Amino acid sequence: MCGMDISTRLDFAAAPDRVYAMMTDQVYLDEVCVASESISYDASVSGSATHSSRTLPAPESAARFTGSQLTVIEDVTWSGPSTDGSRTADLTMTVLGQPVTLRAQLKMSPGGRGTIVALDGELKVAIPLLGKKLEESTAPAILAGFRTQQRVGDQWLSRWTTSRPTPSCGDLAAAQRRFGSGRQIP
Repeated sequence: MCGMDISTRLDFAAAPDRVYAMMTDQVYLDEVCVASESISYDASVSGSATHSSRTLPAPESAARFTGSQLTVIEDVTWSGPSTDGSRTADLTMTVLGQPVTLRAQLKMSPGGRGTIVALDGELKVAIPLLGKKLEESTAPAILAGFRTQQRVGDQWLSRWTTSRPTPSCGDLAAAQRRFGSGRQIP
């Protein structure tokens, strides 16, 4: 049983080294979680690997299977750079307690406005008879998440180039004002 092919691309106005630095920056990950209207989240960076866990309102089409909320877990592990700054990454996205998995490859390379980050993968909902239909209804939410990364990334890079080399942790408060708060602190 095959899943659904899914692909999209992000196009950032910065060189690959800056885009990589952004995508592995704690503040950027926090801002993406806040902008995705997470009810709660946890994000972390460990070297070239990132992890996020976001609890989100379930889409109407999935709520009867998942309940009113679902937790999306995303792990990304980047390779080292090639001579032109290109990198690849393995991405795994799962939904806690649900038979939903996205396994994808990210390819970061010079192009477009500065750097293209292309995602190519397979979305799998392992439910007999309903899986294909649920994959079709899940794909738009996944693609919307990547559009959120584009929007947050564009703003992050704009601040990076106009104000200072690295956003400080204080920028999380600004992100919450801009996108609304989402992180619940126990």
